[in-house]
Amino acid sequence: MVAPAHADRVRHVVEPAVVGQGLVLEDVTVRRAGARSVVEVVLDVTEDDDGGLDLDRVADATRAVSDALDAADVITGEYTLDVMSPGVDRPLTERRHFTRAVGHLLTVTLADGRTLAGRLTEVDRTGPDDAIVVVPVTPGRKGRKPVVGEPVRVPLSDVRRGRVEVDLSGIGPVDDDEADGAAAGEES
Repeated sequence: MVAPAHADRVRHVVEPAVVGQGLVLEDVTVRRAGARSVVEVVLDVTEDDDGGLDLDRVADATRAVSDALDAADVITGEYTLDVMSPGVDRPLTERRHFTRAVGHLLTVTLADGRTLAGRLTEVDRTGPDDAIVVVPVTPGRKGRKPVVGEPVRVPLSDVRRGRVEVDLSGIGPVDDDEADGAAAGEES
């Protein structure tokens, strides 16, 4: 493992290049892989960016980061540069993470230890404390529809951690009449 100070120097060099691309630098790690170093740069879009982090934007950012690293010469010897997005399993820790997750199912752990699972419908920035609005969803049992609760407003200061849940509910066609008929056939 390469010293954290080395990653800090790399971060200092690549952050202006990333910001110049209109992106946010999430993380930088530098590690050894045999005789060479591997520099991993994790990027994200800004909170109010309507676009996503598509392959073209990653490619442009990769060129900018590579140019910055080459110009500053902060990596000794050969290195491999990996530029990536945070991925679906990244923890939600900042308001911009929640803003990008609006519309998705998520689970949040609150400061008091309780958990709340549901669909994130809004990030409220209008009050004195930023908050998220979650519509609780309890999965239905054996072919039944999920139970949807009333929206819950949670100040971001009360959120210890959060994560987006992979939502497969919309995959594939579902015919409600067939589902009801199958359920009725099972009950008779």
